Amino acid sequence: MDHMFKKIDHVQLTAPTGSEYEAREFYAGLLGMEEVKKPESLEVNGGVWFRFGDFELHIGIEEPYTPAKKAHPAFEVDELDEFIALLEDHKVNYTVDNQLPNAKRIYLNDPFGNRLEVLEWEE
Repeated sequence: MDHMFKKIDHVQLTAPTGSEYEAREFYAGLLGMEEVKKPESLEVNGGVWFRFGDFELHIGIEEPYTPAKKAHPAFEVDELDEFIALLEDHKVNYTVDNQLPNAKRIYLNDPFGNRLEVLEWEE
């Protein structure tokens, strides 16, 4: 039983109908994730999938739409200050949070109001 779970395959966030272009602009264009082609059998559902490293983030369509305001994925980066500069260059709002010991971290929202955490562990 101790080997039941191997890894997280993907995390899914939701977005409103017709938001695929905006998801691509934010997750691929701004954040630099690679778009992954969805299986043909799932294309009818809308949404868009992304990948970075071994991790996938799926944006699914949900109506009525309600953003995830507390539940969130957390992304680890090597240089949080560089990431913050990127956000500032693109006028993306974020909030600094100093409550996690040994980490620098921020919170931001994607274009659909979903909460995202970005952090850098301090050595």
